[in-house]
Amino acid sequence: MQFLVFIIAFPFLWIISILPFRLFYWFSDFVYLIIYYIIGYRKKTVRYNLALAFPNLSAKERLVIEKKSYHHLCDMFLEMIKTMTISPKEMNKRFVITNLEVVKEFEKKGKSTILLASHYASWEWLLSLNEKTSFKGIGVYKKITNKYFDKLIRDIRSKYKAELVETKRAIPLMAENQEKGILCMYGLASDQSPKLNRAFHWDKFMGVEVPVHTGAEMLAKRYDLTVLFVKVKKIKRGFYEATFVPITDDARSIPDFEITNIFLREVEKQIFEAPEYYFWTHKRWKHRR
Repeated sequence: MQFLVFIIAFPFLWIISILPFRLFYWFSDFVYLIIYYIIGYRKKTVRYNLALAFPNLSAKERLVIEKKSYHHLCDMFLEMIKTMTISPKEMNKRFVITNLEVVKEFEKKGKSTILLASHYASWEWLLSLNEKTSFKGIGVYKKITNKYFDKLIRDIRSKYKAELVETKRAIPLMAENQEKGILCMYGLASDQSPKLNRAFHWDKFMGVEVPVHTGAEMLAKRYDLTVLFVKVKKIKRGFYEATFVPITDDARSIPDFEITNIFLREVEKQIFEAPEYYFWTHKRWKHRR
């Protein structure tokens, strides 16, 4: 059944990926109408999250953010499909790194790097960074149940020679690379909600106390990794800029949970600048105190 679903869906995905950008975003507008007005995908979750994060805004103001966020959500997931056929030249035009020299400077230190990102703007096209660095790019991701779609996602995300590994394989792989002296840049999106039985630290996120992922900080300390945050900004539809924000190149000297705290504050800055580009459909505050 998984294969049948895949072979039916794949031709449609490929056709979407080859559409000229003007038609591509017209199609995204059509998908938005279906997702938002007909299906109402996770509307209750989005409204709950926005009310928690922006209690000072009126319901009308939050509704504006809500609709814009669904428009962006449709764009972003379709842009992931677009990666199947987009040319490197087009990608470089649409996803610009503003300060690549920061990465180059840290590369000279001869230490692997952990790149912290959030589910904001375009975390999918961030994988194009791998062609601009001498380090081996490794993205940590959650496996999809359908093994055929999982392979497709891995193929799409690996187009720029980045390797994707499941969360449970990340630590053994880091240990192996460390032992072999392989320099890597590990990418993690760490702003989602951890399971309660794995919650070692609570912090305020958008003013609400919640459990937070501390795995990235733990790995940085264990393997002596340089820590960078990548801030992605949506310039206009289909165009993004990524800027690297150094956190530390000596993680072991930083007090526990401070790296995590710095990361969360950077994510909040992004959200306050343009909240419509955050991933509000995720149940980020389900375990709030």
